[in-house]
Amino acid sequence: MTIAPLPDQLIATRTDELEPHHAELIAATLPLVGANIDAITTEFYRRLFADHPELLRNLFNRGNQAQGSQQRALAASIATFATHLIDPALEHPAVLLGRIGHKHASLGVTADQYPIVHTHLFAAIVEVLGAETVTPEIAAAWDRVYWLMADTLIDLERRLYEEAGVAAGDVFRRARVVDRTDDPSGTVALTVVDTAGTFSNFVPGQYVSVGVTLPDGARQIRQYSLINTPGDGKLTFAVRPVAATANGPEGEVSTQIAENVAVGDLLDVSIPFGDLPVGSIGSRPLVLISAGIGITPMVGILEHLAVHAPQCPVRVLHADRSPETHPLQARQRELIGQLAAGSLDVWYENPGAEEPSIHRGLMQVDTIAFDDNADYFLCGNSGFVQAVRDQLLARGVADDRLHCELFSPNDWLLG
Repeated sequence: MTIAPLPDQLIATRTDELEPHHAELIAATLPLVGANIDAITTEFYRRLFADHPELLRNLFNRGNQAQGSQQRALAASIATFATHLIDPALEHPAVLLGRIGHKHASLGVTADQYPIVHTHLFAAIVEVLGAETVTPEIAAAWDRVYWLMADTLIDLERRLYEEAGVAAGDVFRRARVVDRTDDPSGTVALTVVDTAGTFSNFVPGQYVSVGVTLPDGARQIRQYSLINTPGDGKLTFAVRPVAATANGPEGEVSTQIAENVAVGDLLDVSIPFGDLPVGSIGSRPLVLISAGIGITPMVGILEHLAVHAPQCPVRVLHADRSPETHPLQARQRELIGQLAAGSLDVWYENPGAEEPSIHRGLMQVDTIAFDDNADYFLCGNSGFVQAVRDQLLARGVADDRLHCELFSPNDWLLG
């Protein structure tokens, strides 16, 4: 499977232009919509799940819903797109749309679901802002914004399904677990094979969606990065159980997998998707930066390099709470050792035994030497990725050399 469309292809094929009178109305009402966007999206999801409860049980991440992150992601994505439409001089949000499209394809989203979202979203807008505010002219302008964004995503997802050689939405396969490895960090690595033998090839940095039936009967889906080398029809992904905190619930799916899934069990696993631009990987120096379980796509990239480009200069940076929580640490070090010019720097908030490659505290890249021609790949939670990305930009690293992956519905934070 290839990674496409690239952001520049999205821009080149776009039809996202607002008529002047619509642009004026959007510019005039965007501040009002923005000020009420949390209320609008909360009302939208309330209506959507009341009418389609199966979507919350079997498609949407219940943890993200409980924390409100999914609501904020939808709101911010639409606002970002609308802002671009009224000011085309701003950077086109093609990268954002590309990330959303790949995630939608991995979940099996189809074109017929967009009118359902439209119905409940516009009902929520009227409910929150009032019918006297949302005049027919204003409603028509926002309707245009919605369908410009939706049609862009529908077209992208259609092309992704075509490239994968599957019917729209037909992405899940019944897969058997053939290996389970319990990492000292608590992370679990599972290797699966499609029972029909039809798993397609994949490229480094891609991920799969995994569907798990929970004790209450809900089928919840989560996405996990692939950490093996492609070519043998097997997919290996790593799952780290998420403990409950004051800011969020326990990870439903991660806990279920870690505590219950064994060799021989069957899971619903999607074919791979993901839009990290790795087409030329290994042709110039790389910097791989991760935190926590964000290490997984980096391990996938290292697996690829160890086989196909062992001479590529690679600088690896990783941040974690402690050596004990560092996922896949042994495999990461083993792979770096197989590279002719690989190095590792680690930051631990609570370090154990001191060694030259370990730094204390949060990651700071200002003292790290990088090759001027390097490409950078970042993965971790949104706070980490934003902070390190800002540090790199402040050092003069070109934005088009920075490629980010977030393990949360916060892609809009990256601009």
